[in-house]
Amino acid sequence: MAIQSQNISQALQQALADAFEQAQPLQLRGSGSKAFLGSSAEGQPLDVTGHRGVINYEPRELVITVRAGTPLGELETLLAAEGQMLPFEPPHFGAAATLGGTVACGLSGPRRPYTGALRDFVLGTTLVNGRGQVLRFGGEVMKNVAGYDVSRLMVGAMGTLGLLLDVSMKVLPRPEQECTLVQELEPGQAIERANRLAATPLPLSGACYDGLRLYLRLSGSGQGVEAARRSLGGEALPADDPFWSRLREQELPFFDSALPLWRLSVPATTPPLDLPGKQLIDWGGAQRWLVSEVAPETILQAAARHGGHARRYRGGDAQSRASTLPAEPVMKLHRQLKQAFDPKAILNPGRLFPEL
Repeated sequence: MAIQSQNISQALQQALADAFEQAQPLQLRGSGSKAFLGSSAEGQPLDVTGHRGVINYEPRELVITVRAGTPLGELETLLAAEGQMLPFEPPHFGAAATLGGTVACGLSGPRRPYTGALRDFVLGTTLVNGRGQVLRFGGEVMKNVAGYDVSRLMVGAMGTLGLLLDVSMKVLPRPEQECTLVQELEPGQAIERANRLAATPLPLSGACYDGLRLYLRLSGSGQGVEAARRSLGGEALPADDPFWSRLREQELPFFDSALPLWRLSVPATTPPLDLPGKQLIDWGGAQRWLVSEVAPETILQAAARHGGHARRYRGGDAQSRASTLPAEPVMKLHRQLKQAFDPKAILNPGRLFPEL
């Protein structure tokens, strides 16, 4: 179902209102760059990419409001012209990736542990719920604390609570200087060092271990970065080395495998995981990537033992779900939210969890 109306937001609202009346499930589709995430949703496709463009941008206030179909690349180019950036460094996974898809999937990049996650920078949203009603939450200021912060519920909801129309976000100035240092270490040493440095005033903005080398990114003022560089030591990568963008977009050789790719989220201080396959550690130890054909139950149990969770990110049986499900009290909250926002379960049914 492609929207051709000049007033795209009204057309999208009408499409959802009609789907509600007919109890017709919908697949909300942007560019498709993140279609591999989550489970397959059932329903009639609804193309939302036409709803794009910047609504308001106040560089001095560090706030921007953008329609959800706006390509990430266009948004980042606009911000860069003002010396600003999206602080959570989102992966694109495709040239046409949109802001709405990024918010719906809740994706943050290597800078996340040191600057904040995507949901930390969402100030407000406008969406269409499963009844076809337009709802607005939050605003364009950080002090918008009246009531529940509903706008942040949309982050990572996979479109199961509503169709995003626009998003207001806080942005940050780009760092004056960046430098990446590389040191050869054992896995346990790399995890310990990354966590120890994260607790210091050093301008750390990335810590990744590839199994042999620990990559440390420093971002900040020229004087601060240079002082930290002298303090830490190690080999400096060339300024134009694309390591961090290749990590963010999963273009490093590590990710080039026909085997299933798993993402494990564990406490940052968790020691090296004893699992078969190749591992890459990001977020200073909190995000572990695993390429392995070991049984899903083995991986899920390993993550649980360390107080974390896991999900199969790519590969494997696309029809079977392999991820840690929330505890029953949390699932109860998910069901109640789904009932409130989408009582007939027409929005991306099954995409986030099988029963939603």
